Amino acid sequence: MALKHSKIRNVGVLFELLTRQITSDTLSNSKKSPAIAIIKEYFKKDTVLARELELYKALQQQKYTLDVKAERFIDIVISEYAKTNRSKSKREKYNLVREIKQHYNLDDFFKSRVPNYRLNASIFKLLEASSTTNTPTQLMQCRYNIVEHITGTHTSNKHDNNTALSEYSKQDKDVRLLSYKILLEKFNQKYGKLDSKQKSLLREYINNISNTSTLKKYMVSEINIINKILKQLTKKVKDDVVRVKLTEVHTQLSNIKSDSIIRDTHLVSMLRSYDLIRELKNVVKR
Repeated sequence: MALKHSKIRNVGVLFELLTRQITSDTLSNSKKSPAIAIIKEYFKKDTVLARELELYKALQQQKYTLDVKAERFIDIVISEYAKTNRSKSKREKYNLVREIKQHYNLDDFFKSRVPNYRLNASIFKLLEASSTTNTPTQLMQCRYNIVEHITGTHTSNKHDNNTALSEYSKQDKDVRLLSYKILLEKFNQKYGKLDSKQKSLLREYINNISNTSTLKKYMVSEINIINKILKQLTKKVKDDVVRVKLTEVHTQLSNIKSDSIIRDTHLVSMLRSYDLIRELKNVVKR
């Protein structure tokens, strides 16, 4: 039976989710993020999970220009992984997930997007292959994904294009607050002066960087409000072309509700919708 990827067993994914949770807790004004204590406890130097994480990071960070060197490096990492205590690793992962469950809703915790998810999944499958029956095709694809990453020949998937956000999540609180201020200023410059609704949306987007479930609920709620207002304003617009355009906007916003992933383009669409409402209100008054 082919090996399936498991988030709760993937050290790379677990560590990434915990670091992003720290950012979410910090931006939510939490005095002390439980995720900090969890990382310190389960990823300290004498743990098997820390050793596994080192191997994951080695495959994520090491770069070679030649495929043959990348292949050799992968073999070395696989060899080192085989030396780790698998029973101890299983026990530590079980305790880690149990600890996370005590502080966070697991469904929301694991729904958070991981920018390098595809790479982490490939690493997991390849390293776990020794203890599981896998199809040669599956293993070859995983190995190929990792070689592409190491040699830099991989073209990032458009859904994983979140490098800036990932770097942002690793910064300390003061830097993040400054980044938030700069982000507001840039949006003001590009889209005009932000109103209270737009600022609230942007704040929610940043504060819930690791809690996509909460963010989705907020955006869906706002989209319902926006669509209701647009529907009312459309009735007052006499220009048929404008009315058609407003209907298209309504459809685009509704599509955001059905999308399983929150994208940067969704944020921009909603910000523009608030601007559109403001302009329409001025027009219908005339």
